[in-house]
Amino acid sequence: MIDILVASYPLFLKATWLTLKLTAVALVLGCLVGLVIAFFRISSSKPLNYFAHAYITVIRGTPLIVQIAILYFGVSNLITLSNFWAGAIALAVHNGAYIAEIFRGAIQSIDRGQMEASRSLGMSYALAMRRIVLPQAFRRAIPSLGNQFIIGLKDSSLVAYVGMQDLWGTALSEAASNYRQLETYMVVGVYYLILIMLFSYFVNRLEGRLSTGKTPKKQPTTNSSVSA
Repeated sequence: MIDILVASYPLFLKATWLTLKLTAVALVLGCLVGLVIAFFRISSSKPLNYFAHAYITVIRGTPLIVQIAILYFGVSNLITLSNFWAGAIALAVHNGAYIAEIFRGAIQSIDRGQMEASRSLGMSYALAMRRIVLPQAFRRAIPSLGNQFIIGLKDSSLVAYVGMQDLWGTALSEAASNYRQLETYMVVGVYYLILIMLFSYFVNRLEGRLSTGKTPKKQPTTNSSVSA
């Protein structure tokens, strides 16, 4: 295993960069998709609500590999998509369904009185949502979003089956050439483990920075006696 780790590290480092780039693009797009779908879910418009519900049901009810294949082999017949963008868009659409539910739950957990108070002060609904509700909702969503980002990083390995040389795709190629599947897969497992640990570390740091549950320090009390 050590010799494979040493001999193949240039390939795996390149694949690591591709995996990170793919995951970052997919998660940014997935957050945008998720936020829009979350607003559709809490909207009073029935068509938007039904659309969001159907989207979440279909995406969460079908395997990610099927969604990647449909985009790569199906949509690419109409619009030319590289394997990178087919994978990134599929991951974004897939993660967007889960992120939408995270955002919806976080938004609805904010006391409705805050929105009513903001509207009574003359704020529009959009302004009150942007300045009052969303910042608090985002803080509450950080732990769940962090978990979903880690899942998204691991799910990115499925793009190997549409020809991308990400970490898992590189591992498949290396294992096919050196005939040492177990050791090669253990090596790529180490790379994924390091990435997941780094993701978890940064998410925990961000959660700590945005935490609003800090209790203020007690101020020392002094008892003063007035003598006559």
